[in-house]
Formats: sequence, C-alpha cells, structure tokens
Amino acid sequence: MKTAIRFFAGCLVITTILSCSKQPAFDATGTFEAIETIVSSEGNGVIKEFQLEEGQELNNGQYIGYIDTIQLYLKMKQLEAQVKSTISQKPDISRQKAALEAQIKAAEKDKERYTDLAKDDAIPQKQLDDVNAEVAVLKGQLDALYSSLNITTKGITLQADPIAMQIEQVRDQLEKSIILNPIKGTVLSKYVEPNELASIGKPLYKIADLSTIILRAYITGNQLPLVKLNQKVKVLVDADKGSYKEYSGVIEWVNSKAEFTPKTIQTKDERANLVYAIKIRVKNDGFLKIGMYGEVKL
Repeated sequence: MKTAIRFFAGCLVITTILSCSKQPAFDATGTFEAIETIVSSEGNGVIKEFQLEEGQELNNGQYIGYIDTIQLYLKMKQLEAQVKSTISQKPDISRQKAALEAQIKAAEKDKERYTDLAKDDAIPQKQLDDVNAEVAVLKGQLDALYSSLNITTKGITLQADPIAMQIEQVRDQLEKSIILNPIKGTVLSKYVEPNELASIGKPLYKIADLSTIILRAYITGNQLPLVKLNQKVKVLVDADKGSYKEYSGVIEWVNSKAEFTPKTIQTKDERANLVYAIKIRVKNDGFLKIGMYGEVKL
C-alpha cells in the first residue's frame, strides 16, 4: 500500500513538473502592435485605377493607381495659353531701337564731317553745335525709349508670373493625383474601390511595416529598476499544442509615467494597481500578428 502511494505521489510530482515546464514563468505580458500609417487622398476626383488588396506587400514608391486628372489637365492648358498671350504683348525692343540707332549713326557721321569743316573755317561754328545737339537729343531719346520698353517688358512679365505659379500648382495637383505608396509594408485595410469619388484627406488604405513588430507590455514598479533602454529580453508567444515560440527583443521605450493596469493585462505581481508600459521591438519572421499576446522574460 505504501509503495502504491509513493508511486502515485511520484507520478503527481513528475506531472506537475512537466506541466510547469510547458508554461514558463514570465515577468510581463502584452499585445503586439505596429506603426500603422493611413494613406489618404491628395487629390479630388473619381478613382480611375486602384491596384491594391488587403495583405499585399508594397514597396516604397510603388504605383497604386490614379485619380481622374482631365479637368486639371485642361486647366493647365488654359493657363499656359494665358501665359503665351500675355508674353506676346512684350514689345520688340531691338526693332524699336533700330530706327533711332540709325538716326544716331547718320548724325554722328554728320558730326565728324562738320567737325573737319569747322577746323578749316568752312562752316560756321553754329552748324557744328546744332549737329552735336542733334546727336545728344537722339541719344537721349534712345535712352528714354530703352527705359520705357524695359519697364513695359517687366510689367508684362509680372503679369505672367502669377499665371505661371498657378501652372506649377496645377502640375503639383496632377502629380498628387497619382497614388504612390509612401512606405514599405503590408496593407492592413482597404477603404475605397475604383470608380469611387475621392477627396483631399479621404483615407484610401492603411499600411504597416511588419518586418519588425512592437510588443507593448506592462511591468510593475518593483520591476522598473530591472529594465533599461536597449536591453535585450526574451519574448514568448503561444505556439502549437501548448508550447511557446521564443524571440529576441530589444526594449526601445519605457513610459516614465505610471498608469492603472489595463483590464486585459496581468502582470507578475497582480496585486499592483499601477504599472509602467514598455515597448519591445521584435524582428518578425511572419508568425507574429498585430493583436497577438506575448510574454516577456527580463
């Protein structure tokens, strides 16, 4: 009888040890999360193409689709025509100066001839003075004409500049009508379909980089001295048949402010009402999912 009791007790101890070995002790627990980015529309119009499905892996800068751009294109063409019409009003400075420059050239030849004649006293000095005055007047008229034409040209250019800026704005809107994925990651949610109407700020889809994932866990004040930034820890997640899968993680954030224990989280010291949140970055092999529970061994 004693032998049977001893045998039964031994089996009970072995069973207890085995059951405990399947459930390793942990210091904290939490759920996995990722940095999620909601990509919104930067243009207005009907979505003509949208090549995207939930769960799809996207690269940075990958083409997704485009929003109808016909109205923007027509507006840009209209503005370009306005610029050409405005610029065409600029005066032809070289052609308008040519007539006066020809008169000045003829007057300067007369000046040279009259100067030689005046040296020989062949003509009165007054005739030479008149020629000199004529040359000066013509040069003054040329300077005034040049200044006036420059002012007119600058004024027309200033009129065209705001239109040119509007063209640049339309081009920017055209570029933003092309939907390009901003970050590498996995599509979590899709909010629109082709032929739906998009507006600036309307969410199109949600994406997150799941190559590394974050475990937000909670520790008690007693555990706080054991934790520091960049500290390596073990992260355990449930696997098949009650076993655990182990990962290596790095603590990248520790909350400096205490908070009440979340209802869904149990820490090692369940009597503690206040806990500190920590974030542990874990390299994901594809098994870890957002919302999955994980345990931490410090």
